[in-house]
Amino acid sequence: MDTAETRCVLVTGGRGFLGRAMAKLLQRTGYEVVSLDVSPITTSSADPKRREVLCDLADAEELSRVFEARQIQGIIHLAAILPTAAQRDPVRATQVNIDGSLNLLAQARRFGVRRMVFGSSLSVYGTRAAEEVVSETDPAAPEDLYGAAKLYVEQLGAAYRQQFGLEFVSLRIGRVVGPGARSVSSAWRSEIFEFLGSTHATEIALPYVGSERILLVHFDDVARMLVTLLQAARPAHAMYNAACESVVVDDLKRELERLNPKISVKLGETPALGNPRRLDSTRLQQEFSIQTLPIFEQLRAAAERR
Repeated sequence: MDTAETRCVLVTGGRGFLGRAMAKLLQRTGYEVVSLDVSPITTSSADPKRREVLCDLADAEELSRVFEARQIQGIIHLAAILPTAAQRDPVRATQVNIDGSLNLLAQARRFGVRRMVFGSSLSVYGTRAAEEVVSETDPAAPEDLYGAAKLYVEQLGAAYRQQFGLEFVSLRIGRVVGPGARSVSSAWRSEIFEFLGSTHATEIALPYVGSERILLVHFDDVARMLVTLLQAARPAHAMYNAACESVVVDDLKRELERLNPKISVKLGETPALGNPRRLDSTRLQQEFSIQTLPIFEQLRAAAERR
């Protein structure tokens, strides 16, 4: 997609961990950004360079007014009720993750949006054997509401692509890490970066068994992948695995404690269920020449900046 034709991009979930990074990258790349979220916008966190909109995707009329107010040429759809919250409140999760996505597709069709990039998840594959390397051609087998909703939205997008010509493409993303996540259920995802400069004894709780492998990707890398899919003239596929790194939990623990001896990583007894342990991302990397910095190198660079 030619960037000159996509000057205004709607980012749903724009106030979230990944959404904030996404909006900043789009702005640096020269786009106008409409950032949509249900989270209240405070004066201290508002960015005068982008339009922040308070909107519930599940409210079709409210969403329609967003499209009426601004000529949107591209969408990056990140908004979702996350796995733990989805299990607690399946009704709300369905309203946002499925009904909200359908509302967004309907408005994209109505207002002639050319391309919609969907932030999907590796949870669509479900749990796989430790040595199995999963590619986009492997069958999906989600094990929870969150993963099932991601898969269904991919199928909705495929239907809109076939019936109405909307260029819908999805990126299946692993566990996103980096500073500023503000997550209650997975605080470690940001703590592994934020606590590197700690000058007092600090504990990071990683829930997984040390021998487990988890697929990690830095939020800046995900943002670049999503923008790449937005800008691509003609993506060859409707879905791509994000370029994630398979990291052994014990190795992550040792590296964090080596980088800062004040850090103590407490491991849990939970297996890494619901996602693959190893991933084939060559489709994305070869088609778009995507390069990412290994997680341990990112941690070392972050430690040096502290």
